[in-house]
Amino acid sequence: MSAAPQLSIVIPVYNEELNLPLLFARLYPVLDGLGRRYEVIFTNDGSADRSIELLRAQHAARPDVTCVIDFNANYGQHMAIMAAFERVRGDIIVTLDADLQNPPEEIPKLLEKMAAGHDYVGGYRLERQDSFFRTYASKLINFVREKTTSIEMTDQGCMLRAYSRPIVDAIVRSGAINTFIPALAYSFSGNPAEVGVKHEERHAGVSNYSFYQLVRLNFDLITGFSLAPLQYFTMFALLCSAGSFVLVLILAGRRLIIGPEEGGLFTLFGILFFLISVTMVGIGLIGEYVGRSYQVVRARQRYHVRELLETKP
Repeated sequence: MSAAPQLSIVIPVYNEELNLPLLFARLYPVLDGLGRRYEVIFTNDGSADRSIELLRAQHAARPDVTCVIDFNANYGQHMAIMAAFERVRGDIIVTLDADLQNPPEEIPKLLEKMAAGHDYVGGYRLERQDSFFRTYASKLINFVREKTTSIEMTDQGCMLRAYSRPIVDAIVRSGAINTFIPALAYSFSGNPAEVGVKHEERHAGVSNYSFYQLVRLNFDLITGFSLAPLQYFTMFALLCSAGSFVLVLILAGRRLIIGPEEGGLFTLFGILFFLISVTMVGIGLIGEYVGRSYQVVRARQRYHVRELLETKP
């Protein structure tokens, strides 16, 4: 590493013991064939399996181009990427998942787009090999994001992406805690582009994203880049208030004209429960925004590095 690398590959790792040997076997020949100086930064995000042992062995085998960041606990994929972004030295930075669903052989496609003058290139998966639920849940989430934010991405779940150094520097300077890195990069980009990439079945293990984590990620995306949820809720609340006022007038008129009647109690309870549920949704939505502000204000350390394996230039 006597000379600064031209290309940095960032790979978050969480319980990928079964996939890492094949990843090493496929990734490094691709990078060696590019004819560029490069570095590969792995972030072990608190894995409970033997991932860190395999990463240590790979660093020992290729110390000139391999760096390993070892977290003491699981902080999440995007924080693992942020930790690597703070240490990259390349002019172009490529993020890649460790599960090989995005083949390393597709990296040259992104580099070609970057060479054409783009400062940020996002991949979108061609012929997805995920389950029916994950595929269509992803399409629904993409639709919601498109309608509530100004972020334009064909496939927000694809982590095979290329960033110019100024974009990565801007992401690091932002100091974001709960954020969606591809969307943040898009907001900083002046000339973004997308390219279709192959998608393979997961070679081993299971997805590390639970349903809750997927929901949490999209809360971060929507609340972090738009006030639309609050605005939509406000408009809905106004419509509910207007409807409730009209209902009160109708009930008051019926009482004056027809007199007291039986059987309307459960209707009123139904309306009351509906309005209470709307209020609870609003409180939860406001809490999301307040919680984000709280996390920024308390300025707590975002992650803790237990071990750093790198070869000093």
